[in-house]
Amino acid sequence: MSEVIDSLLADARERMAKTVESTQNEFGSVRTGRANTSLLDRVVVDYYGAPTPLKQLATLGAPESRVLSVQPFDAGSLKSIEKAIVESGLGLTPNNDGKVVRINIPELNEERRKELVKVTRKIAEEGRIAVRNVRRDVLQDLKKLKDDGEVGADDEHRGEGELQKITDSAVADLDGRLKAKEEEILEV
Repeated sequence: MSEVIDSLLADARERMAKTVESTQNEFGSVRTGRANTSLLDRVVVDYYGAPTPLKQLATLGAPESRVLSVQPFDAGSLKSIEKAIVESGLGLTPNNDGKVVRINIPELNEERRKELVKVTRKIAEEGRIAVRNVRRDVLQDLKKLKDDGEVGADDEHRGEGELQKITDSAVADLDGRLKAKEEEILEV
């Protein structure tokens, strides 16, 4: 195969790996039974009129297995932080002692676990779609190379086969990570 096709495939491999990694990070924001500061990654606080990620406004910690602590750098932002956590849709209730916001992570019941598995599957499907979009883009590039006469039909066909292997590998990786996350959520 030509260098151009090899470079396209390397780019596809890299973009798909980034997609898998991004999906894994999204999985981290889905709640399990344990306290984990990544639960708060999606929380955005209205800080003096500017939407600001919570982790830029406070020190996050998990002092106990079922408690998260949020210690703001600016004590004046406590109310905004509390409001953002309540409105985040995580189903968490913050408690404020004037200096630190504490969030108790309740036990998950079976119904809530099943809902979280559905959320996780949706995140995984979005990851699969992103991987397939990368594949589609590279297939278009391969077709354009063939149409422009830069590569032959055989090289294009081999490139497509190799691209499919890369895609299958990325999707299998996503599925494995999804299975692990589902087991973590369903673990009692």
